[in-house]
Amino acid sequence: MPYIGSSISNGVRRVHTYTATASQTTFTGASSEGVTLSYADTNYIDVFQNGVLLGNDDYTATSGTSVVLSQSASSSDLIVIICYDVFSVADTVSKSSGGSFDSAVTMSSGLRVADGGNIGSASDTDAMAISSDGVVNFTQIPTVNSKQLTNTPTFLAKMSGNQDVTSQSKTKVEFDTEVYDTDGKYDHSTNYRFTPTVAGTYFLYAQVDAKSNNNTELRDFFLVLAKNGSDLYVTRHNHTNNFSNREALNIQVTDVANTTDYYEVKVYVSDASGNPTLTALEPLGGDNGVASYFGAYKLIGI
Repeated sequence: MPYIGSSISNGVRRVHTYTATASQTTFTGASSEGVTLSYADTNYIDVFQNGVLLGNDDYTATSGTSVVLSQSASSSDLIVIICYDVFSVADTVSKSSGGSFDSAVTMSSGLRVADGGNIGSASDTDAMAISSDGVVNFTQIPTVNSKQLTNTPTFLAKMSGNQDVTSQSKTKVEFDTEVYDTDGKYDHSTNYRFTPTVAGTYFLYAQVDAKSNNNTELRDFFLVLAKNGSDLYVTRHNHTNNFSNREALNIQVTDVANTTDYYEVKVYVSDASGNPTLTALEPLGGDNGVASYFGAYKLIGI
């Protein structure tokens, strides 16, 4: 029978249909034409009078016993009471071995999002639960393919001041100031290296600004991302005979790290006379923007 109101996905437990007698306002199992509510929770019923859905002010429902209309019904009125079978928001659900919900399921562990996004069993560690007021609470971050949905560890570091380097000598860049370091995986005081310690795929990026000792003396410039002390990725600008004063090189790559791998940034700068300088800040219109930096973050789900 079509009716007014929202459909409940768990279905209807029972529909009570009956004709009222004149001035009959209480419908119970005690009267010949009455009905006793078979569903104890009156929050999940709809009451219709002649096809019209009544509001909460139009009737009073007593759990398991009766429905009392606020105004008298005539003998021609048709009263329909629909009781819905739903899960209480305070209940929790576990998955049966067959992949569907048992009819006598024990609701004790909380809804869980397990690996791959499937609903786990009651014995699994709780990850998501629904409170009595219907709020979903996460006690753990849901996982996909056994990889945590987080892009940490992540860091960003810069130089506190300029760094002088020797011309034509590979030198480690000392990014000694942390902008942020979520897990303390970047060493900004001794080795100036990033050791994530968490296996995964990482996005790594760096930029270094180099300045020659005098104008038009910067001949060759290498920027190196090293892994475990060995060159991994390199970018270069060779000026041949068209020497410049200063320039910045940057590099952006992804790499798979295990629990012991570490990353550093190195440079090789050739100056026509004297030694070049790695610059920390770039003044522009009176403002100082960061010119040299090094950062990384873990990619999600890889």
